Amino acid sequence: MAIRPLVLATLAVAGALVTLPALAQRIPVGTTVPSGGLAAYHEFETGLDQGGDFSVTGVLASLDVLHQFTPAFAAGVSLRYGYENWDFANAPGAFLDAPWGDVHRPSVGFVFTYAPNDDLRFLAVPTVQWAYEQGASTGDALMGGAIFAATRRFSPTLSLGFGVGVFDELEKTRAFPFVLVDWQINERLRLGNPFRAGPAGGAGLELAYTFSDAWEVAAGGTWRSYRFRLDRDGAYPGGIGESRGVPLFLRTSYALARDVRLDLLAGVVVGGKLTVTDADGNDVAEDDYDAAPIVGITLRTRF
Repeated sequence: MAIRPLVLATLAVAGALVTLPALAQRIPVGTTVPSGGLAAYHEFETGLDQGGDFSVTGVLASLDVLHQFTPAFAAGVSLRYGYENWDFANAPGAFLDAPWGDVHRPSVGFVFTYAPNDDLRFLAVPTVQWAYEQGASTGDALMGGAIFAATRRFSPTLSLGFGVGVFDELEKTRAFPFVLVDWQINERLRLGNPFRAGPAGGAGLELAYTFSDAWEVAAGGTWRSYRFRLDRDGAYPGGIGESRGVPLFLRTSYALARDVRLDLLAGVVVGGKLTVTDADGNDVAEDDYDAAPIVGITLRTRF
């Protein structure tokens, strides 16, 4: 039996990497399914084009609870907390000084799914997130938005869907489309979405190969972008930092038990850029950075 994609580690500029509930199987009416995960990752030191270097170390904790209220309707809550430590060296380059340091991203999402029949499913996930550097005003770090998606099962081995995300990201509204895929190509090969679409971007794509009930390998990627409020006493007081890039990864997964999975990841972030907007809304500094190697580990379980 193939290992289903419970979750992957967050890759640098991501958030949680989780299969969307839109493609999940319905559970018995009255059943509540809690699940959780813990991820850690490190983006190795890489150079900024205009001078200086940086590295990133982060952790992500998640807790999800889904309840099947009727044969067609399920709802739940998704809690997440992300933390990143950005270590800048040999500044300033394009920036006045190290533009930011410790970044926090707690969020609360509400999951609603409606399946009028076995082949069609609709999904809505309104989300509230705070994204801020240590020392910033959390009242100025609030963001909100939602994911909307629909999927259709065309055969027992193929489901396809389309979604859109709309988020208010600290004085900037962003909308993006994404594709949902769950294609069991053959007994061992599967094409799917490794990420949970959210404020940072879409669901990505991943090609996975299952060796056994316990072992799976995969390769995939996505695009990620996120903004956060800066320290009131930092280099850019009360401004906004932004990081974006394209994480490409290889994954090896091992099922420790029926509902417990360990993921090891290695990859690279390409097309990366860092941007600073001041408190008045002016873009005051930006710089591209070199391809950045990254590693990660995730432990995920369903209780």
